[in-house]
Amino acid sequence: MRHARAGRQFGRNSGHRKALLRNLAISLVEHERLETTVAKAKELRRVADRLVTLGKDGSLHARRMAQSLLQQHALVGKLFGDIAPRLQDRAGGYTRITKTRNRAGDNASMAIIELVCAKPPAPKSSKASRPAEAQAELKEPQQAAAAGKKSG
Repeated sequence: MRHARAGRQFGRNSGHRKALLRNLAISLVEHERLETTVAKAKELRRVADRLVTLGKDGSLHARRMAQSLLQQHALVGKLFGDIAPRLQDRAGGYTRITKTRNRAGDNASMAIIELVCAKPPAPKSSKASRPAEAQAELKEPQQAAAAGKKSG
């Protein structure tokens, strides 16, 4: 029986499991949202919330602890300089897990895990979604180029 044993094993040994959670945490800090299985998202939530708490602390020791997990100076800078200040007024619950679908290959339950301060994904550019001014600006250089070809 697994009484008082926290954490999922994912059928991996401890080194593989640690690497998995590290890679997921790096991707979450880098992209601020990602899609993974529900079980992995729930385990990642524990790691990500601790990282944000370190970022809110802001001390040199906290920065070094985050560096030991993230292993990239740019991501530690993003965590401490961008993400943590946006979450400064929250007392926890820095991630949101939204169940999405079942994966086609093995029918695993998938979820999106994102930081609650995450910016919404940028819409794909299309002519229909652009404002009228932007469309007008795009037409003007094309018309000028076409007029230059006709006269020359």
